[in-house]
Amino acid sequence: MISNDKEEIIRRSFSPKWWNDVETRNSWNTFKIMSEFVQSYDKLAKIGPCVAIFGSARTKPQNKYYKAAVEIAEHLTKIGFGVITGGGPGIMEAGNRGAKQGGGPSVGLNINLPFEQHSNPYIDSDKSINYDYFFVRKTIFMQYAQGFVVMPGGFGTLDELSEALTLIQTDKLVDFPIIFYGKEYWQGLLDWFRNTLLEEKMISPEDMDLFKVVDTPEEAVAIIEEFYNKYAPKPNF
Repeated sequence: MISNDKEEIIRRSFSPKWWNDVETRNSWNTFKIMSEFVQSYDKLAKIGPCVAIFGSARTKPQNKYYKAAVEIAEHLTKIGFGVITGGGPGIMEAGNRGAKQGGGPSVGLNINLPFEQHSNPYIDSDKSINYDYFFVRKTIFMQYAQGFVVMPGGFGTLDELSEALTLIQTDKLVDFPIIFYGKEYWQGLLDWFRNTLLEEKMISPEDMDLFKVVDTPEEAVAIIEEFYNKYAPKPNF
């Protein structure tokens, strides 16, 4: 038997007034979405080539992956790149921290969440942006990053990784380095790519070449440096 509360929800969902209210809210949300894009373009138009570092917000400073992300970011600034992160704690903080230590641009694209996420103190004050919409934030990552270093992380990291792989696979994004850091951590996913996706012909053999897997900061930076010794950084779309 349906409770009175559920009956009310069902009744409202079929009400013309309810749908009109939703349409009105959606119309006004368009301006909010546009404002997030405009703010991003204004702040990031002149940041120069950057590499995005992704990973878990839950990684602590004593963790080996946090330390590796700091080192990667600092090395990247030495070869002329800035660093873009999701702006929060954990691996994101480590990336911004390394960029700050190296004296390069340190960009933070922070998402407003009711838990876990808050801006870290290593972002350049003029390159810190807050978002309400994940999809706007992901678009900005894809537009301004000339490479991805994917540190161990959870659903959010996988979401950002999948977006980049899909866009490069379908030629909607220019080709750039995508690097998995930590063979031990990512091995299960990589085995699934190879033994399930590839075996079931859900991806092509050449799709396995869209990314590299490394275990040291030096390897990660070397891949990016070697790529851009051959190809000049350019807008992604």
